[in-house]
Amino acid sequence: MLLAACGESSSDKEPGGEYELGVSSASFPTLQRLGQTSLLRLSFVNEGEKEVPNLVVTFSLAGRQGATSWLPFGVHEPQVGLANPTRPVWVLAEHFPKLAGSTAKGGATTSDPKTFAFGPLKPGQKIAAVFKLSAVRQGHYALHYTVGAGLSGEATAKTASGVTPGGTFIAAITAATPNTEVTDSGEIVEIPAAGR
Repeated sequence: MLLAACGESSSDKEPGGEYELGVSSASFPTLQRLGQTSLLRLSFVNEGEKEVPNLVVTFSLAGRQGATSWLPFGVHEPQVGLANPTRPVWVLAEHFPKLAGSTAKGGATTSDPKTFAFGPLKPGQKIAAVFKLSAVRQGHYALHYTVGAGLSGEATAKTASGVTPGGTFIAAITAATPNTEVTDSGEIVEIPAAGR
């Protein structure tokens, strides 16, 4: 399945209506370090009897700083006089997000930087998306995501219980450096917490 093209023209009419979508699994490490790259994984399933026009996911960090940021994984600094008040918390790797197991270049960008589109989803179909994120700002964060059925606003997504699908990841980013050792083969590896 190919990822949706960037944005949507005014001539591209998505069918409206309500569509049943579920998030079957969601994972993102709760403890991360500055400079560490982690995978955010989301799996979706079309639980209804109609094809979802365009599966979309929108991200925003909690709070006013996250809501006013134009970055999906960033915050808006309230400090006066900053040339660019938007600061990333995580940086999304090039060619991501992509569908799990796909070797094709990803992206799935839309005209809204906080929203990613993955194309139509047939009844019963399941897909998994992978976001490769590097932590660049220390702190504790709540990252919200919501799942939709289209970009135009005419198509809405609901779970089988009637609520908008989505969730929140809680993550702490620390400046602590990992405890590492050099193996007999010369490779540098992190020592697991239990072995410290």
